[in-house]
Amino acid sequence: MKVNRTALILVTFFVLLSSVFLGYYYFQVLKHPKHLKTYGNPGHKVGDFKLTDQNGRTITAADLKDKICVAEFFFTNCEGICPKMNDNMVKVYDAFRNDPSLLIVSHTVDPERDSVAQMKNYSLKYDADPKKWLFLTGTKEELYRMALEEYLISVADSTVDAKNPVFIHSPYFVLVDKFKAVRGFYDGTVPEKVQLLIKDIAELKKEEL
Repeated sequence: MKVNRTALILVTFFVLLSSVFLGYYYFQVLKHPKHLKTYGNPGHKVGDFKLTDQNGRTITAADLKDKICVAEFFFTNCEGICPKMNDNMVKVYDAFRNDPSLLIVSHTVDPERDSVAQMKNYSLKYDADPKKWLFLTGTKEELYRMALEEYLISVADSTVDAKNPVFIHSPYFVLVDKFKAVRGFYDGTVPEKVQLLIKDIAELKKEEL
């Protein structure tokens, strides 16, 4: 059977082209993953702290050792952005529910009302496994210091009426690598930004291999 020479050349060309493309994809995308930016002054790391989780356990930086962390600041009585933030945080939680290398840390900005019991009740709304998703309370000084100095995001208490406290806090989720460097900020109220966070966590895991 006579084979059309032109057709054979075209088939060979497309096979070679596909091989080149696949090779490029492997080396540029798989072997060389996206490199996430590092934030803060050179050498900045999230430092030590002492807070309490929803089960009453004392949590320090040692409990986050070798973990990729996603941090946020909120309060349980918030009727503004917090419910939307934590509904979106569930997407991050579900994406890495069975991944022991990731930990979510949610800090209150209203520790006077957000007791351990209150944080526990709130965590149950999201079926949060305390081994995977920590809800942290403590002194206001320590919590606000963590936000401003360690995670590099803004929080403030602008309360005038004690019966109706007003807290200003960032909507951003903060991505921290296992070496405690800050690697990204993502608006927790925007689903597209949360999906980007999920993708960047996967890229960070490749980077840390």
